[in-house]
Amino acid sequence: MKNWDEIASTSELLAAEEIKRSWDEGDLEDAALGLNQLIETMSRSERRALQSQLVRLMHHIINWKIQPERRSKSWIISIKNARYEIAGLRKYTPSLNENFINSIWEEAFTEALDEAETETDVSAKGIQLTWDEVFEKPYTL
Repeated sequence: MKNWDEIASTSELLAAEEIKRSWDEGDLEDAALGLNQLIETMSRSERRALQSQLVRLMHHIINWKIQPERRSKSWIISIKNARYEIAGLRKYTPSLNENFINSIWEEAFTEALDEAETETDVSAKGIQLTWDEVFEKPYTL
């Protein structure tokens, strides 16, 4: 049996090629194991991508709140872009739903707070973010 975890973690393309090879050789059990591991690896990748975009989005909104004098169109574009990226991930991966986002909210928020404070040297103590502020509220100058 192949080390599917290592193969799928190294390269999704390599994993797909190895799965095909096992299939072509008639080793359907090995191909099924490889396919299951590839699905899990791809799912983790999508979850990490959503969390990364959520942190980015929250970071910009925290900056918006703690440095109103520095607001700019580029911040608005960054907020919109992160929202678009998250919407795209959610569109093609239905498991990345509101429940999933809520499950990573605090971790993403903590990371975003740290990034914002490090970047700005401004305390964000007491700052909170609502779903509306992160996903719905329009940001304009």
